[in-house]
Amino acid sequence: MTSLRRPILPRLITMLAVLAGVVAGPALAQAIEFRSLTEQAILYDTPSEQGKRLFILRSGTPVEIVIRLDKWVKVREPGGSLNWLEGRVLSNRRTVLVAADRAVIRREARDDAAPSFEAVRNVVLDLVEPPSLGWAKVRHRDGEEGYIRINEVWGL
Repeated sequence: MTSLRRPILPRLITMLAVLAGVVAGPALAQAIEFRSLTEQAILYDTPSEQGKRLFILRSGTPVEIVIRLDKWVKVREPGGSLNWLEGRVLSNRRTVLVAADRAVIRREARDDAAPSFEAVRNVVLDLVEPPSLGWAKVRHRDGEEGYIRINEVWGL
């Protein structure tokens, strides 16, 4: 008799959480927003010019948008820290940062494709096409293009 009288609310909450994960899961996975810096930017510990200046990111660096607050944006930078910067320095242009010590950018999205060029850690590359099947098409600032493995970059 006691098994029939178990509270239904905890089970209902669990079922709703599972359903929300199934329905919203793919949408949440795509909700990460990246932008690139149009110019070098000072990162602050608070959303204010009176806040502590932490460090400077160079132009073109991709950042992950966490939250917007008036003219300020909280971002995750490639090193992983969460800081504030002025929203005016963000662009819709997409870039990625090479995270591997040395990455071979290939002419086609295949491991056995001929190399197009190589890039070392922290080189900024323009994102030409969205990633597909583990590869992203990128362009170096000197114009060379090719495909890089998505696990070798930060900013996707």
